[in-house]
Amino acid sequence: MSDTLAQPASETAAANSLNTLMRSIGTSSASAVAGVVLAQMTTDFCGYALPSEGGFKVVLAVGAGAALLAFAVASFIPRRSPAPTPAAAGEGTSAPAEAAAKS
Repeated sequence: MSDTLAQPASETAAANSLNTLMRSIGTSSASAVAGVVLAQMTTDFCGYALPSEGGFKVVLAVGAGAALLAFAVASFIPRRSPAPTPAAAGEGTSAPAEAAAKS
């Protein structure tokens, strides 16, 4: 629900759709990059090419860098302040409270 804080409530469906699209694109891109890195950084083991430890370290480093970049970008997303409730604004009281106070 945190992805819907920066737009009006009437735009929630569009925001959720865009969020889903971006997550799908990110997942596809990340798996493609990881696959390329692991395919290029291999080591020979009994005649078989296997991903090397260095390849996994590079993939983890790229993922950590992407996470930090996403955090930096997300920190600039504006937040919508919650609307004040009538009780918090001091406007009016509830009928049961008035009846209890008169008794």
